[in-house]
Amino acid sequence: MAEQDVSEIPDLQELVAIFFADVGELGTFTPVQPRQIPQAYRDLLAHYSHMTVTVEHFHKSPVDVVVLDRQSTGRHYSRKILLTRQSDGRVVQFGIVRLDFNCVSAAVREEIQREQTPLGRVLINHHVLREVELKQIYRIACGAELAQHFNLPAGSEVYGRTALIYCDGEPAVELLEIVTP
Repeated sequence: MAEQDVSEIPDLQELVAIFFADVGELGTFTPVQPRQIPQAYRDLLAHYSHMTVTVEHFHKSPVDVVVLDRQSTGRHYSRKILLTRQSDGRVVQFGIVRLDFNCVSAAVREEIQREQTPLGRVLINHHVLREVELKQIYRIACGAELAQHFNLPAGSEVYGRTALIYCDGEPAVELLEIVTP
């Protein structure tokens, strides 16, 4: 990620293109300001914290990660995920993550690749010094796959965000995080 200007990271199109031929397959994204979205979504998205912690607090339940797909290119590891509540298995978040393995230790890398723990929880448990930078909030009209994961009709409106996590001062994790209504 060092080659790209950090102000341009993450690029929504580039991040979605890891797993989708066209961003429209996932949904139609419209940038919005936090004040333009319902309060519950604002609580879930308009902050500088890990989504794992925020979603667990909001839903009053720990969450599990379900990895739908993954790609590894040596330096970068990407995955398409769902977070589900442990209390009832309900999907509470869809996400795409791209991690620069050069920015984390071998132990962190190994735990992430085991795909059993949400990324934010792995970083917290390993005491990685991290800073979350909110980049953009979006209103999203669900494409077919997103609608299916959220058990909604295609075209339903949800909200999400792009964010960047710095690990030990380095831009390490690009995120697209979309939460359920």
